[in-house]
Amino acid sequence: MVGVTAPPITMTLTPAQRHTVTWIALSLIAGLIVWLLGPVLTPFLVAAVLAYVLHPLVERLARRRVPRVLAVTVVEVVAIVLVLAVMLLIVPILSKQLPLLREQIPLLAERMNTQLGPWLARFGIDVALDTASIKAFALKYLDANVEDWLATALSSARIGGSILIAIIGNVVLVPMVLFYLLLDWNNLMQRAGNLIPPRLRSRTHAFFDDCDATLGQYLRGQLLVMLSLAVFYSVGLSLFGFDLAVPVGVFTGLAAFIPYVGFGLGLTLALISAVLQFTGWYGLIGVAVVFGAGQLLENFVLVPRLVGERIGMSALTVIFALLAFGHLFGFVGVLIALPVSSVLVVAVRRLRAAYVESELYQG
Repeated sequence: MVGVTAPPITMTLTPAQRHTVTWIALSLIAGLIVWLLGPVLTPFLVAAVLAYVLHPLVERLARRRVPRVLAVTVVEVVAIVLVLAVMLLIVPILSKQLPLLREQIPLLAERMNTQLGPWLARFGIDVALDTASIKAFALKYLDANVEDWLATALSSARIGGSILIAIIGNVVLVPMVLFYLLLDWNNLMQRAGNLIPPRLRSRTHAFFDDCDATLGQYLRGQLLVMLSLAVFYSVGLSLFGFDLAVPVGVFTGLAAFIPYVGFGLGLTLALISAVLQFTGWYGLIGVAVVFGAGQLLENFVLVPRLVGERIGMSALTVIFALLAFGHLFGFVGVLIALPVSSVLVVAVRRLRAAYVESELYQG
C-alpha cells in the first residue's frame, strides 16, 4: 500500500492584510517599549500631549508675525500661570481653615462621643474616641510653623529621596521638553510624515485626521464638563450657606480633569468647611447632597454626553482606561488616559474595518 503525502498548507496574505499585520505588530512592540520605559517616557509623553494642546495657539500667534520663540514663550508662560492659579485656589482655604481645624477637631471628637456614641450603643456598637490623643495629634500636626513643615519635608526627602528627585526632575523636565516641542513642532511633524512609506501616506494621514478630530472633541467636551461642574458646585454650596462656596466649587470643578482625584480633593475641602462653619449635621448633609448630585450629574449626564459620546467610548471603557493607565504610569497615567484612549479607539475602529473587509473575515 503506497502512502500518500498531503501537500503542505500554505497561507498567503494580500498586501492589505500584510499591512494590517505589520501595523498590529508595530503597535504591540511600541506598547511593550512604553510599558518597559514608562517612568522614563512619562515626562516626554506629558510634554507631547501638552504640546499637541497648545500648538494651535502658537501657530495663531506665528501667523500674526509674532516671532516663534516669543510665541512659544508667551503660550507656555500663560499655561503655567493658569495651572498655578488653579492650584493656588487651595492656599487661602487651607490658610484660613487649618488654625480653626486645630481647635475644632477635639470638640468634634467630644461631640461624637456624646451624641453618636449612645446612638450606636443601641445597636450593640461600643465606640469611644480618645479625645486626649486626638487633641495631641491636632496640636502636633496642625500647629506647625513654616520651619517645622520645612524640616519635615527635608526629613521625608532623606527617606524617599529618589521619589523627591523624580518629582522635581519631572517638574523641570516637562516645561523644558514642552518648549522645544512647541518650537520645532512643524519640523517634527514633517519629519515624522516623511518616515511613512508613500503608498501608506494617504491612509495614515486620514487616520491622524480622525485622531485629531476625536481629540479636539474630547478637549472641548472636557472643558465644558469642568466649567459646568465648577458652576454647579459653587452654586450648590452657596445655596447651603458655605462661606467658601466659590473657591471650593471652582477648584472641584476645574480639578475634574483628574478623574476621581479632583473630586476627592474637593470633597475633603468641603467636609473641612462644613465641620468648621456649621454645628450639628447641617453642613455634612449639605456636602453629601451637593457632591452626591454632582457625581450623578458628572457620571451619568455630562461625561457620557459631552466626552464619552464624542470620542466613542462607553462608561465601562472609560473606567477600564483610567485603571489601566493609572497602573502603568501612576498619577500621570490617570491624566492622559482618556485622550490617549480616544486615539486607540480610532485605531481599533480602523483595524476592525480592515479586518471585516479582508478575505480572512469574508472567507
